[in-house]
Amino acid sequence: MQEGKKKIFFSLDSLNHRIFLRDSRKILGTKKLLQPSKYCYNPFAMDDIKNKPTSALRPVKKQCPSCGTSEILGRRRYCSQECRQQLFRRLHILSGLLRALGTRHATFSFTESSLVLDIKPQWSKKVYRFMHQRSHKQKPSQALYHLTDELSSVWWDKKNRTGKRYQACQEVLNMARKNTIAPDAVIPLEVKIPTRVKKFLASLKLTHKDLRSSRAYQTVKSAYRKQALNHHPDRGGNSAAFRKINADYQELISWLKSPVLQIHHGIPGKWYFDGKKWKTPLSFFVH
Repeated sequence: MQEGKKKIFFSLDSLNHRIFLRDSRKILGTKKLLQPSKYCYNPFAMDDIKNKPTSALRPVKKQCPSCGTSEILGRRRYCSQECRQQLFRRLHILSGLLRALGTRHATFSFTESSLVLDIKPQWSKKVYRFMHQRSHKQKPSQALYHLTDELSSVWWDKKNRTGKRYQACQEVLNMARKNTIAPDAVIPLEVKIPTRVKKFLASLKLTHKDLRSSRAYQTVKSAYRKQALNHHPDRGGNSAAFRKINADYQELISWLKSPVLQIHHGIPGKWYFDGKKWKTPLSFFVH
């Protein structure tokens, strides 16, 4: 971030500290801040997501959370380390603006043609939506920086003219569309994923979804009996495979008595800001 000499500064007196945001760029072309339309980036049914059972979760198509490309090799989540770091730098800059606006919840998402930023301040029940058009082949991180610069310029100009931070915040929020986004759309979802059982499930040909079922015990026992019959030495099976299936079955029964779950907070398909830091999009969504 050594492209120019422009500096952006926010003074957060209410938080008793200052956040210096220094970035620079050379403006090429014209920036355009779009008024939001009825188009919604997130295709998932977020309005009633809280009413869906956890068993309805399934994986999202694997894409880089930073640029959206699906050209990811192996088990890597991001297409490259540079791509990840570039977006994180832009999100760090945006965090300063969000704190200045008194944000409690915020989400950031993008498509091939636009970028969407939803903000819910602590003092409001409304969700404010901003949209920014992406030019051809422009990375989401670049579009995010332009949107952040657009909004921060408005905030700072108003602060210089009035000396009032709340008026500067209101000036920025007046640029957004209100009352069109459900407040629940920016509330994070809690997802609990079973851990330490993957290899045991594979042995019995089960999935995590089977463990979230209300009939988990019966499902595991039924799967064990089926595999045990197929691999029993008296029926021509392999004794080592049979012993492994029996051991894995015992491990699953022990796990069901005392489940170990990994808890994830976030929103499918969107970056989520909890007032302190950003969290990557959930890799599961409700259907």
